[in-house]
Amino acid sequence: AGRQYAAATAGASAGVAVTRGRSAVLLVRAGVSERWRSEIGVATVKPPTPGVKTVTGAADGAVRMLTKDGKKRVVVTGMGVVSAHGNDVDIFYDKLLAGESAITKISGWDPHEDFTTIIAGEIKGFDPEEFMSKKMARRVDPFIAYQIVAAKKALQSAGLPIGKGEEMDAAVDIARAGCLIGTAMGGMHSFSAATESLVTQGHRKMNPFCIPFAITNMGSALTAMDLGFMGPNYSISSACASGNFCILNSVDHIRNNEADVMLAGASDAAILPSGMGGFCSVKAMSKRNDDPAAASRPWDKNRDGFVMGEGAGVLVLESLEHAMARGAPILAEVLGGSYSCDAHHMTEPHPDGKGVELAIDRALAASGVEVEEVNYINAHATSTPAGDMAELRVLQRKFGANPRVKINSTKSLIGHLLGAASAVEAVACIKAINAGWVHPNINLSDPEADVNMALLVGPVKEKLEINVALSNSFGFGGHNSAVLFGAWRP
Repeated sequence: AGRQYAAATAGASAGVAVTRGRSAVLLVRAGVSERWRSEIGVATVKPPTPGVKTVTGAADGAVRMLTKDGKKRVVVTGMGVVSAHGNDVDIFYDKLLAGESAITKISGWDPHEDFTTIIAGEIKGFDPEEFMSKKMARRVDPFIAYQIVAAKKALQSAGLPIGKGEEMDAAVDIARAGCLIGTAMGGMHSFSAATESLVTQGHRKMNPFCIPFAITNMGSALTAMDLGFMGPNYSISSACASGNFCILNSVDHIRNNEADVMLAGASDAAILPSGMGGFCSVKAMSKRNDDPAAASRPWDKNRDGFVMGEGAGVLVLESLEHAMARGAPILAEVLGGSYSCDAHHMTEPHPDGKGVELAIDRALAASGVEVEEVNYINAHATSTPAGDMAELRVLQRKFGANPRVKINSTKSLIGHLLGAASAVEAVACIKAINAGWVHPNINLSDPEADVNMALLVGPVKEKLEINVALSNSFGFGGHNSAVLFGAWRP
């Protein structure tokens, strides 16, 4: 132990990690002899992940702790999901792989004939009481309940406690554990109910919780209160790109040494009269009410708008050093990502995809990833006439020369989860990396003329060993985001 400590302290700046069992991470000076390396347990590993720094003088096979530009590596150690395909990550992904549509006629309330769209990817039978008190479950807006459940499921899968107290204090430094879970719509159920009370009974009958449960930051706040996390805590609302924005900002907090652990993702619950009515008035949603399972059809000539979904996705992100120190399961690496703005229109994407291409180019540059290293793309692809092809043309132009690239749209199966879309799709990307299978695109029976079908996953799942996955997400206002996840290689 003394020799291990001496090696660690002597070379702490080398940026090369070694492990002794699963309980410690040591940093070893470059140039250590093979005999010494064997005695202290330096890991033998696969070739480095794209964009990862090779430390000058370090022996081959050691775990690299820094990216090539000297930043901390950030890994995914847990995932949680709440969706119309269930609240278990494995069941959720199995249903995606099976090509099972989650789109049905709305049953939670009666969308009468005034609504032009009466279908959605609706969550049914959701019971949050395993993860919160009955009182809290009754009070909070669904978007908050979805967040808390997804966050705690993510913590469970990461091997971390799901409540504040001595066990949590022993597992993480709570001052360096944060929560950044976004939303596009916030507490629409709470605000709609309060508005109805105001109109019918006056303000004195309004629920006193209507404002706290309606504001977009309250999901992250209540999650942190429940867990005792005192690190960075806020919520980003960038329309349907909110989840990706939260993931990338969480990575920055870790790389800036402001946190060791971050809960990152997004949640939305807008399948209610005000939410559906608003999007119906924008004429953005599919009217294929007689055939719900066939309504979400990205890239198909007969697509007529998106189908709304709801739910939450949350990732546990950790610095590689922290994850290795506690022997955490490592599911993938967040290589990086970036953003852009179309600066074009409130609700329509730029027809040439200029902002999309800019976000992807910036993401590749920030991650140190070459175009040819990307071989899986989870597209934004919402099934809208304007958006699908603007994005796909960019993807075909940038990645089309690579015969190994495969593209799919999770929204063809579960609909568009608004702010939660990119967070749930991040879960799908990471499951694909670990499963070695990508889910199908369904309902693509009559593709647009300039669709390169060789790049798209077909109507059944396909086997794919993923090197780097690109997850795109865009939102009203021209908010564009692109995140790159890498298969975990020490």
